[in-house]
Amino acid sequence: MSTYTILAEAVESTTEEKNSDFLTFLHPVTSREEAMLQVEQYRKKYPDANHVCWAYVIGNTRQPQTQAFSDDGEPSGTAGKPMLHVLTEREVGNSLAVVVRYFGGVKLGAGGLVRAYSAAVSTAVGRAQLIAVTPSIQLQVTVDFAKETKIRHIVNQYQGHILQVDYATHVTLEISLAAADAELFSQQVINETAGDATVRLLS
Repeated sequence: MSTYTILAEAVESTTEEKNSDFLTFLHPVTSREEAMLQVEQYRKKYPDANHVCWAYVIGNTRQPQTQAFSDDGEPSGTAGKPMLHVLTEREVGNSLAVVVRYFGGVKLGAGGLVRAYSAAVSTAVGRAQLIAVTPSIQLQVTVDFAKETKIRHIVNQYQGHILQVDYATHVTLEISLAAADAELFSQQVINETAGDATVRLLS
């Protein structure tokens, strides 16, 4: 799981193509339910719009937890899919894009629609403030007292954080670090403690 970006806050933009207005809204979301609630709010806010198209991606865009889109009456594949493509290509995770279209009287054709919806979302993303997110996991390391300092040093090497330490017959440390580093971290712990430490995934 590699670093990806998310929206710092909601963004709005407006584009025009052959007299059709495209009102675009980007929102940070963390679930399908949250995304669909936002979509419904825009349907109510713009009841006279010709189309309210949307696309969302939850999680890392390279390995999304879930993603979906809707053309809302536009020809299949000409609205929601290109909108989703922009979100994934620009690597904007945990995001919802809604494009409200008011038809201007001139048909754009399939290719024109794809370009118009892509441009609408791309313009909004260009205005967005993005925050880098590094997925993390929690590990539990159990080791002899004499090797606690060594474990702490390795944690610092990987810029991890020690969340909790318990002292019993051994020392048990709960650690948070970047998910991408988990395998290398675990191997280094085993190597540098000559196999005396145990590493367990917590989450």
